[in-house]
Amino acid sequence: MNQSIVEKINQLRTQIEEHNYQYYVLDNPSVPDAEYDRLMRELQALENSNPDLVDANSPTQKVSGKMDGAFQPVNHLTPMLSLDNVFSEEDLESFIQRINRRLHSEQEIEFTCEPKLDGLAVSIVYQDGVLVSAATRGDGQTGEDVTQNVRTIKSVPLKLRGNYPSLLDVRGEIFMPKDSFDKLNETAIAKGGKTFVNPRNAAAGSLRQLDPSVTAERSLAVYFYAIGSAQDDEGKSELKQSHFDRLQQLKDWGLPVCPEIEVCMGKKGCLDFYSRILRRRDSLAYEIDGVVLKVNLIELQDELGFVAKAPRWAIAHKFPAQEEMTKLQAVDFQVGRTGAITPVARLDPVFVGGVTVSNATLHNMDEIDRLGVMVGDTVIIRRAGDVIPQIVKVVNERRPDNARMVTIPSHCPVCGSPVEKEEDQAIYRCTGGLFCDAQKRESIKHFASRKAMDIDGLGDKLVDLLCEQGLLNSVADIFILNKETIASLERMADKSAENLISAINKAKTTTFAKFIYSLGIREVGEVTANNLANHFLTIEKLLMANHDELVQIKDIGEVVAQHIVAFLGNEHNLDVIDKLLDRGVHWPEVKIMSLEEQPLIEQTWVLTGTLNRMKRNDAKQILLSLGAKVSGSVSKKTSIVVAGDSAGSKLAKANELGVSVIDEDTFIERLSSLGVKVTD
Repeated sequence: MNQSIVEKINQLRTQIEEHNYQYYVLDNPSVPDAEYDRLMRELQALENSNPDLVDANSPTQKVSGKMDGAFQPVNHLTPMLSLDNVFSEEDLESFIQRINRRLHSEQEIEFTCEPKLDGLAVSIVYQDGVLVSAATRGDGQTGEDVTQNVRTIKSVPLKLRGNYPSLLDVRGEIFMPKDSFDKLNETAIAKGGKTFVNPRNAAAGSLRQLDPSVTAERSLAVYFYAIGSAQDDEGKSELKQSHFDRLQQLKDWGLPVCPEIEVCMGKKGCLDFYSRILRRRDSLAYEIDGVVLKVNLIELQDELGFVAKAPRWAIAHKFPAQEEMTKLQAVDFQVGRTGAITPVARLDPVFVGGVTVSNATLHNMDEIDRLGVMVGDTVIIRRAGDVIPQIVKVVNERRPDNARMVTIPSHCPVCGSPVEKEEDQAIYRCTGGLFCDAQKRESIKHFASRKAMDIDGLGDKLVDLLCEQGLLNSVADIFILNKETIASLERMADKSAENLISAINKAKTTTFAKFIYSLGIREVGEVTANNLANHFLTIEKLLMANHDELVQIKDIGEVVAQHIVAFLGNEHNLDVIDKLLDRGVHWPEVKIMSLEEQPLIEQTWVLTGTLNRMKRNDAKQILLSLGAKVSGSVSKKTSIVVAGDSAGSKLAKANELGVSVIDEDTFIERLSSLGVKVTD
């Protein structure tokens, strides 16, 4: 396998996950939609050409997005999937051909065509016609509870009209109309406050307000576009058999639907709709970034089914990205956690599609060579989103006489260590390792991140400050911080210091897989870390692993094995691991059993409510290791529901169906009887 392909795939996955974090969690997109789409298409193309490198945790295999910890998690009744994209007539034709092949038909397909609203997807559940919950998309399975905020949106009915299903899960897009957005920013300017860059960010920020009264003031709106699921116990309302007719049912029940929706026939009808909406884009009362095309007949939708993250019967036809010209003033070089030296373009500020941009990533020196870009060049940047654009072309006829070549520094811009380029790779790296201040800081930030040790409150700025003060020289130093030291820092108070120390103490109990992932071993992501944990079971066995044993493990090849051996052979890293264990970091011991030994095989368990003696993810991993399936919803097929504190609708559903329910203490006792010891 060409190592440069492996590196490129890992680089793309890292970039896309970071963009997802900025977009879905921080409401602060770091790249335009066009750049994100390009990265995703490039990753998809590489994975399609190299199927043995496909990872279950790749952004191409899952619905993007994560939850914001300020809101309670809500499991969707049915998954909220994302849509695949097409960008040209040829792409659309290929999509339709795939449908025809799967349906074994050459007849023209009827589509429901809708504007692709640029807002925030939401799932709203009505029980007996009354709004009972609302949640954001989140990761597609679990979203954020925004019920109280959604109740303040004037266009969202609190009670349905007419003859509606007894249980209705309806999906919609919350957005901020253009005139509301303009008024919001005018008010902010008048008060000397911060303005939003576009209506989408304004909608996302408004929906995630902790005070619902603030949301109520923001004039949000919603259009509903699909039924997630429906149950009609009394037979009052039979669902129609086409998508368009179901949208009309939603209107009958009092749910607003976009007025621009049409039924179109075949590729030509879809392209005509696309062109009409594109021409009207600026005159619409809301922002859109394309159109959505859905096979109209529900029978055909059911026959076509789904892939891992998207329906086969729907596609988003995206509008062309917006472009502008500006001047490249300089190229700086940043150092990442693994020592990768990344060139960053510094641009003359330019206003593109509603935002002012001044930075662009250049990825690596190969990209610079491909573009032929020089400092001083006029470049074309492309965007269809928000902050960091893509440099797509150099305007050679405008190149000045004093334009300068872009050269990689021979020494690290942070620590001064030599920079080297590994054979067959596009990336240059600092050789300073964890002794390079940039890598040390990035390693600590990675260690504390949500997917790793999940230390709430230990953000990037605080890590930088603690490193500057000499209080953090490795990840192990996190666990000797004290409240007094934290409280004495600038902008830190007793309460925030107390919360951070509490989060640090909570993080001491983790899982073996998360511990491995948090170490930041190069190319060891969550899946690889989980495979290592399941294979070695203990840290002692992992530390004794050799190259030959590692390459026998699923998804670990020669290169990754070399990285693991090198990391675990470094005395400094071993010292850090020893200190972490000495300072209280631990995880429940889980015995991975063979298929014949798994006592919960073919059982389906559901976890609901707040668990106090163990983390929800730990409980899930233990159940999986014992052979159980862990589901996000309760049904007649559910074997047992574990109900923690504040258990809600799932507990009620279990009681209604007569499913066995146990509390956390009983759950831990049952695990103990199966040989699994849980440490509080």
